[in-house]
Amino acid sequence: MTDRHPRTGVWFVGARGSVATTAVAGCAAVRAGLHPATGMVTETPAFTGTGLPSLSALVFGGHETASCPLPKRAEHLTGAGVLPPGLAAAVHPELAAADQEIRPGGPIPGDPRTDDELVTDFAADLVSFRTRRALARVVVVNVSSTEPLPAPDAVRLPPSSLYAAAALRAGCPYVDFTPSTGLRTPDLSAAAEAGGLPHAGRDGKTGQTLLRAVLAPMFVQRALDVRAWSGTNLLGGGDGAALADPAAAAAKNAGKERVLAETLGHVPEGRVHIDDVPALGDWKTAWDHVAFEGFLGSRMILQTIWQGCDSALAAPLVLDLARLVARAHEAGISGPLPELGFYFKDPDGGPAGLSEQFAALLAFAGRLREAK
Repeated sequence: MTDRHPRTGVWFVGARGSVATTAVAGCAAVRAGLHPATGMVTETPAFTGTGLPSLSALVFGGHETASCPLPKRAEHLTGAGVLPPGLAAAVHPELAAADQEIRPGGPIPGDPRTDDELVTDFAADLVSFRTRRALARVVVVNVSSTEPLPAPDAVRLPPSSLYAAAALRAGCPYVDFTPSTGLRTPDLSAAAEAGGLPHAGRDGKTGQTLLRAVLAPMFVQRALDVRAWSGTNLLGGGDGAALADPAAAAAKNAGKERVLAETLGHVPEGRVHIDDVPALGDWKTAWDHVAFEGFLGSRMILQTIWQGCDSALAAPLVLDLARLVARAHEAGISGPLPELGFYFKDPDGGPAGLSEQFAALLAFAGRLREAK
């Protein structure tokens, strides 16, 4: 797509994680013509003329608590089979440039700053990035590890909400690609509404839930009764370690259950088990077992196995979302964007089925095309 826009900032929360690293490396590879834009819906003909910022217009930065530089992180991902051989070296300048724009996140153990002080500091980082790099706007995208839901009596905001609050304070659109709390507190939801900023979330739909969003409508449309739907996830890497915490796993599973509940009209028996298998690294295996009933009470089973790399599945979606939300901001569109539910397990309203969500996304593309 041709670019008629000034540059757009993409600020990752979790900027040295697998998803952010893959997104930065992948964006550089696509715009250099080293690889096609496979998996990027915004690079398909349906989005021609929508005014999205081009990949060459994106400038990356972010917040991170880990110290491993992006070029080294990309080397690790190459060794794990996530990035193709030679890519990390080919896009080393772009990775190094993005790494120079990463700022310390938090809170870390022993950090004496209050919530408001942390939000102020994070917001200052965003404003500095926008000003120094002469950016038209900065979209904040949370791709950090899943955090547990906060306790009802918690006196401090969870980290995801601190970053979300900083985005609002700095006047930045916000995307939550995680199941963490983010903007979904009463105060921040009200602030987001008052601030007139577009925002989208939450919890990116990349593998098992993507398949559920396709299969569940099939049972409804064929009038087949789903009796039970169980699943197992085997994964390693940072996500595996984070989701070994039962509270974090519960936050993750809420979105998976929502897809079934909204599509089927009830929550079937069964649950999703998440097991940390460090040997799998950044790769994941997801297995589903669906028990359903057909004509005359005939009982049947459908089983699926999904094997893939979440980072490679998520990175093109993250780039799509940053571009779509940036364009929405430019067009003066504010508030939650249910039209982007195609990308999320737990979206801000809209239909639950993938086909209907895709239709809503295409309609949104038409709206952007008509916007000045």
